[in-house]
Amino acid sequence: MKRFAISLCGVCLLAAGTTAQADISDNEVRIGLISDMSQSYRTVGEGAEIAVDMAIRDFGGEVLGRDIRVFIRDHQLDADLAMEHARELHEEHNVDMFLDMVGSHVAIPLQHYARENEIVTLHTSSVASSLTGEHCSPYGAHWMFDTRGLAAGITSALLEDGHESWQFLTADYSMGHSLEADSRAVIEQHGGTVTGSVMHPFQTDDLVGEILEVAASGADVIALASAGDDTGRAVRTAYEMGIPEEDQVIAALMTTEDLPQELGLYVSQGLRLTTGWYWNLDDETREWAERFGTRSGLFGSQFSAGQYSAVKHYLRAVEAAGTDDAGAVMEQMRAMPVDDVYGRGARLREDGRLMIDMYLARVKSPADSTAPGDYYEIQGSIAPEDAFVPLEESDCPFLD
Repeated sequence: MKRFAISLCGVCLLAAGTTAQADISDNEVRIGLISDMSQSYRTVGEGAEIAVDMAIRDFGGEVLGRDIRVFIRDHQLDADLAMEHARELHEEHNVDMFLDMVGSHVAIPLQHYARENEIVTLHTSSVASSLTGEHCSPYGAHWMFDTRGLAAGITSALLEDGHESWQFLTADYSMGHSLEADSRAVIEQHGGTVTGSVMHPFQTDDLVGEILEVAASGADVIALASAGDDTGRAVRTAYEMGIPEEDQVIAALMTTEDLPQELGLYVSQGLRLTTGWYWNLDDETREWAERFGTRSGLFGSQFSAGQYSAVKHYLRAVEAAGTDDAGAVMEQMRAMPVDDVYGRGARLREDGRLMIDMYLARVKSPADSTAPGDYYEIQGSIAPEDAFVPLEESDCPFLD
């Protein structure tokens, strides 16, 4: 189990020029990175360590003349273990902010705990739309896309392309259920049909039977309501079985650049998806990805870019507020635009939703890929107002 802390401030010493008027608890800003470092979403946690370190160093290694300390915990996708880590980080180390919390079954209870104890929570990997809905927090921010944004993206695009019938292959846990539910709502709203849904265990080792069942449905789209290793296993199994047929499409409702990187383009080509960021969008994203890749050997996913952005914006807010008090910091985070390699002028809404653009993508064929990491063909974008639940429809209980 990964369990350690790193401290960044020049050469890890408190700066001599400490700002006298700053109100920083424990004389340092403390971040608790709680993520998966060893299970299905391990690439998220591994990338987070590098992204957080990059953000702190790019900020200058200190805030208001105070040290910045990061405590790293591996929750192993176990909600009980994640809660143990959260309590330990709060009760023993008095952390100011929880970061990442990948896995909706982890993120939701940790958001409740953090709300009760007035701790900032920045969700950079979990996708449950309820984090800014019924489970919202005045101290919470959802930096990553959510199940509604994912559904509004690829689901709407494929329906517009004439793919009207859908069959779901759904991981049987909270995030899988949320992905399917939000996608179903979009399909029905646009006049499409759902032929059925096949559930599979979370982190299963065998999907042959389930793949055969969804393919036999004859639906235009096989929609994978899963993530991480589950999605990768479904794509590989389908490829090995010669699925989809020529008139079918596989849509990954939640995936990242890690999938074509791990499976290869021969296996993953043609996969349709929605993404909140891509390393090869423009010169700015390519420069950031090159720096990230120098340290990780990877190009950097939307999660890594989001983790970098969230930490850097949080530190800007602490600096602007002159304190690490959760309420004051969140007020500043909402007041300032998020203008960086990930946010591009985005704003943090009152319910905690970061309003980012979404991108429609198709995984390229090996013949179309011109360089290492050239995985996606970006086919369009979706404005945040069209991707996420309108504020007036939000069921966040903390809205005025």
